[in-house]
Amino acid sequence: MKTLLSIPLRAALTLALASPLIAVEGSNWPQFRGPGARGIGTGDVLPDSWSATENVAWKTDIPGRGWGSPIVWGDKVFLSSVINSGESEQPKKGLYFGGNRPDAPTTIHRWVAYCFDLNSGTILWEKGLHEAPPESSIHLKNSYASETPVTDGERVYFYFGNLGIFAFDLEGELQWSKSLPARKTRHGWGTAASPVLREGRLYLVNDNDEASWLMALDAKSGQEIWKIDREPESNWSTPYVWENELRTELIVPATYRVISYDLDGKELWSFEGMSSITIGTPYAADGLLYVSSGYVGSRHKPIYAIRPGASGDISIDETLRSNDYIVWCDWRAAPYNPTTLVYDGLLYSLLDRGLLSVMNPKTGAFHFERERLQDSKSGFTASPWAYNGKVFCLNEDGETYVFKAGKSYELIRVNRLAEDDMGMATPAMTNNKLLIRTSARLYCIVRDE
Repeated sequence: MKTLLSIPLRAALTLALASPLIAVEGSNWPQFRGPGARGIGTGDVLPDSWSATENVAWKTDIPGRGWGSPIVWGDKVFLSSVINSGESEQPKKGLYFGGNRPDAPTTIHRWVAYCFDLNSGTILWEKGLHEAPPESSIHLKNSYASETPVTDGERVYFYFGNLGIFAFDLEGELQWSKSLPARKTRHGWGTAASPVLREGRLYLVNDNDEASWLMALDAKSGQEIWKIDREPESNWSTPYVWENELRTELIVPATYRVISYDLDGKELWSFEGMSSITIGTPYAADGLLYVSSGYVGSRHKPIYAIRPGASGDISIDETLRSNDYIVWCDWRAAPYNPTTLVYDGLLYSLLDRGLLSVMNPKTGAFHFERERLQDSKSGFTASPWAYNGKVFCLNEDGETYVFKAGKSYELIRVNRLAEDDMGMATPAMTNNKLLIRTSARLYCIVRDE
C-alpha cells in the first residue's frame, strides 16, 4: 500500500511557497458553489450557449471517477479523482433503487489531486495521494472523490471522507496531511460532505453510522483545534459558515434535524423536521438562512428560511409554517440532491425528477410550482446556478436547461454535451469562464464574442 499520509508536516514552508492572495472575489471560485455557497457567477460575458464543441475554450479528459466540483484560484483549477485499476460498474441515470453496493471493491484504487491551468486546460501538477483497495463501499452513483476541495489562496485542501485530508500549496508541495478512519455509512453509500474554511480554520464533518464527528483544524498546520461527537447517522450535506448581523455560526444539517454551532463547537440552536437524508447545502441570502432536505422516501421534504439570533430548540410543529425564528417552512418543496438557489429576489427549487419551482424567498409563496423540464430523460443531481439574468440546470445526460430568471417559466434553450458526458457535479464560474465537470472530462466554456 502506498500513501502520502506519513509525510511530515511542512507548515513552516507555507509562507515561502504559497502564491500571493488574490483579493477580487469575482476572480475566484474557492469552494463548493463558490463565494457564499450561493452558486451565482459574476462576469458580463459568461456563456449561455454551448455544446461539446461550440464555445469550448478547452476540454481535458479526467481519468477515474469523481463528483467533486472544480474550484478556482487565480489561473489555477483544482479537482480530485479516484482511478480504479479494474473495471468500474457504470451507473444508470436518474432516480432509482438498487444502487447499493455493500462490499468494498478489491481492486487497487489511486486517489489523485489535480491542478489545471485555467487558460489552457494543461495539467500543471498531479499528485497521487493513496494507492490501495478502498476500505469502504460506495453507492453505484457515488464516487470516492465526491467531496469538493477548498482553498484560501495559500493552500488547497483535498478531503476524502473515509481516507483523510491533504493540504498543498498552490504549486503542488504537500504542506500537511491527516489520516481519517473509514466508517460505515448508511447502506454503504460512502461520503460526500465537503470542507469549509474561515479565518484560518478548516471545518470538516463526517456523519456516518458508527461514530459521527465535527472537527476544526488549524488550516496552516493541520493541528486539531477541537472535535465534537455527533449522532451516528449518515448525511451528505456540506456545512455552512453563516456570518449574519449578530454572530458567526456553523450550520450543520443532519438526519431529521439541523444544528447551529459557534466556532468553538458549542451548540447554539437546533430544530427537528428534516427528511431522513440530507444532501443540500445551507446558504444565506438577504439576511435569511436557507436549509433544505428532500429525500424522496421521506414524508417531509422541507425548505426553511431562518432569521438570525435563535437559541435552544426552535422546532416547528408540522401543522404550522412559521415561528419566532423560522420565517417560513414549506414541508413538500425541497429537492433531494440539488441545493436550492436564491437569485435576484427569487428562490428556485429543482427537483431531481426534472420539476422546477419558483418561490418568494421572503414568504415561501409559489410563483409557479413543479413545471416539468420537457424532454429531460434523466435525473438532476447537480445544483442549479445563475448569472446574467439566467438560471441553469444540468441533468445527468450532460444537458443544461437555460431559463430566463423570473416569476414565470421561460425556457431559452438546452445545451448538450457529448454522449459519454454524464453530469452530476455542480459547475464553477470565474473570469467569464464556465467549468463543467462530467464523468469523462473537464470543460472550459466561454462566450463566442
